[in-house]
Amino acid sequence: MVNGNRQSQAEQTKQRLFETALELFKEKGFDQVSVDEIVQKSNSSKGAFYGHFKSKYGIFIEKFKEIDHFYEEYVGQIPEDRSFKEKVLLLFEGQMNYLEHVLGKDLMRTVYISGLNETDENFFSNSERSLYRIVRGLIGEAIERGELRRDADPRQLTWLITRCMRGTLYDWHAFGDTFDLQKESKEFIELFLDGLMGRYGVAGQRGK
Repeated sequence: MVNGNRQSQAEQTKQRLFETALELFKEKGFDQVSVDEIVQKSNSSKGAFYGHFKSKYGIFIEKFKEIDHFYEEYVGQIPEDRSFKEKVLLLFEGQMNYLEHVLGKDLMRTVYISGLNETDENFFSNSERSLYRIVRGLIGEAIERGELRRDADPRQLTWLITRCMRGTLYDWHAFGDTFDLQKESKEFIELFLDGLMGRYGVAGQRGK
């Protein structure tokens, strides 16, 4: 029972540090927030902070684990009988809706800027992230179902499809309030998928 209480307290401390850090990053910017400030604002200690996170960037690693958990749950709700193109379009739709309306532009901007500056531990380039594994899985499934040719490279196509995601999110920040994230992301990935199916699609499956 004592161990259970300690574990519960540790989880509460971790969550408090996590939420405090995200609020501070959003308010002041990642580079303007120190571990000392996070610790002070959350009524915790440096020992507790480093017991849960390797660095400030570790806060974003934790956040992306939450985001990837959303992707895993969302893709599991897509009907199996949908085509490869339909599944990718639905994944994009769910992703952009979640990032825009649940996380919000301010937090996403902070995450991207901070992530790109952290060269030793860049979560965006980790090919074993759930998002990348999900996309690779959809591509592998499409090959097995005869929608894509056998010479299609799942890893290469995964990087290209997720680059469409990252590029759209970059433009969302670059072009301001005039940029319709859902509309632009759908047009971009649909055009890309049509080209991909034109190159790798099996006869009878092209463009579907």
